[in-house]
Amino acid sequence: MKKISRLLKYLAEYKGKVALYFASNLLGILFGVVSLSMLGPVLMVLFKLTKFTSKEGSVLNRFTAFIQDIADSNGPDKALIYICVAVVIFTILKNMFLYISLYILNPIRNAVLRRLRDELFTKILSLPIGFFTEERKGDLISRMTNDINEVELSIMGVLEVFIREPITIILYLIAMIMISPQLIIFLLVFLPVAGLIIGRISKSLRKSSNIAQEQLGNMLGVVDETLVGMRVVKAFNAEKNQHIRFMKINNLLFRTRNLIAARRELASPLSETMGVIVVAIILWFGGRLVFSNTLSAASFVTFIAYFTQIINPFKNLSSAFYNVQKGSAALERIEQLLTVENNIKEIPNAKPIPAFTKSITLKNVSFAYGDKQILQGINLEIQKGKTIALVGASGAGKSTLVDLIPRFHDVTGGEILIDGINIKECKLDDLRRLMGVVGQDPILFNDTIASNITLGTGGATQERVEESARIANAEKFIQQKPEGYQTVVGDRGARLSGGERQRVTIARAVLKDPPILILDEATSSLDTESERVVQDAINNLMKNRTCIVIAHRLSTVQHADEIIVMEKGKIAERGTHNELLSKDGIYKRLVDMQQVK
Repeated sequence: MKKISRLLKYLAEYKGKVALYFASNLLGILFGVVSLSMLGPVLMVLFKLTKFTSKEGSVLNRFTAFIQDIADSNGPDKALIYICVAVVIFTILKNMFLYISLYILNPIRNAVLRRLRDELFTKILSLPIGFFTEERKGDLISRMTNDINEVELSIMGVLEVFIREPITIILYLIAMIMISPQLIIFLLVFLPVAGLIIGRISKSLRKSSNIAQEQLGNMLGVVDETLVGMRVVKAFNAEKNQHIRFMKINNLLFRTRNLIAARRELASPLSETMGVIVVAIILWFGGRLVFSNTLSAASFVTFIAYFTQIINPFKNLSSAFYNVQKGSAALERIEQLLTVENNIKEIPNAKPIPAFTKSITLKNVSFAYGDKQILQGINLEIQKGKTIALVGASGAGKSTLVDLIPRFHDVTGGEILIDGINIKECKLDDLRRLMGVVGQDPILFNDTIASNITLGTGGATQERVEESARIANAEKFIQQKPEGYQTVVGDRGARLSGGERQRVTIARAVLKDPPILILDEATSSLDTESERVVQDAINNLMKNRTCIVIAHRLSTVQHADEIIVMEKGKIAERGTHNELLSKDGIYKRLVDMQQVK
């Protein structure tokens, strides 16, 4: 029960509807009990059984006596008609209330699942970028899809069983006690035995289910990697290698799911077999009561009929128990993600940043990822309107440094100030609203060009979208598309060329109009012609902004106000292009390698 506490918390928000669902079930089952109670009077009328008049004073016997009086006064035909009409009415009422209960339950169940999906996706959006470098994307997708589906089928699907079936069992047990308390003893023996056997078999089900969900996540990861890297797979004839990776996981998933199914499907036949054993015992013991005139034949037959009505609820409960064990593994994986600590937090009384007016200051900044030290002792001040370039070998810490400014990561030492305010004390939305980021890999979503340009800006007029595209040198190729700005770019922008994708991301940054611009090797992956067009767009974007530029091609940053040369997470050199050349150090060596003049 502890494992599904989150679902129960969601259900608590609908306690009024849950109460109506409970009441509808109660009435439906109660009418079912009454309908089945007609069996005794029918036997009395059809077989002219003598009314049993010993110490039994149950409602059933009194009702049977009433029907017998009608039969004596008006004949058995008329009594039988009364019974048949009553059975039809009570059956209609039973099914009507059961339908009402389901009509109430299904929207509740769907609302809980909607809430769970929403919380999961919201949590993923809130997590820092560092989290996604450790987690496999396929596993995260699996939790959002397959684990949610497993919860829907295995847990939410049986909540109905956990409410309806206990009511059914309790009401029928009460009716059976009223007929013969002695026969109930066998049920009290049966229930703990059944629970013990079923509990022993289902212990390992949850563990197997957890393995199955993890393997499904791994398999989705392999599929995603293969699809994204299909060009590499084919270029290196690696189809067989990827297929072997996939089949290893697929075969393990196949065996695990077979094991789960074998154990789950054992629940129903096991409980049915035990039920038949108990019926046989009841027939033997109840027959002896009838032979000794302690129990009437009609009452005994009604008792057996009642008992048959609780066999299926017991079977459903045992199957539901298996399903909950199976679904709890999926719910546990979801809960693990929902409870991941977000270390990028906004303090309760965070300060707003209405505008950027002075400078960005890094004071003795260091950053470590686990035990690995990435940055150390970074001191840097970036005045408003200046352009700062970060250069150095791959792995020097350039991208990590710029990721610290919008708080994609938090510093592990030192502090970063915006206009003299520590960014940890600022509102996150305000901080990131000041910044525009154009990366090496242009990220587009499978939507229209216009929607990709207006991403995160809350929408904009068509005139502003077109103006942004014009500044980004994107207007011409967009107008050549059959659907213009409403052209869908495809998965990850696959329908556009590399240069076109980059210009759309630049137009996105232009529309945001941020005072601080971060350019992370924005032209390094382009061909010469595309680079020229994109560089022109970047130059337009950089006008009148504070810019932090990461570049491998040093020709693009020669005119920066200051060039920061990084090596092994530290600032090795700094100065203008000419100053660094005169030092004849790392920067000079990098320039010579690229033959920059």
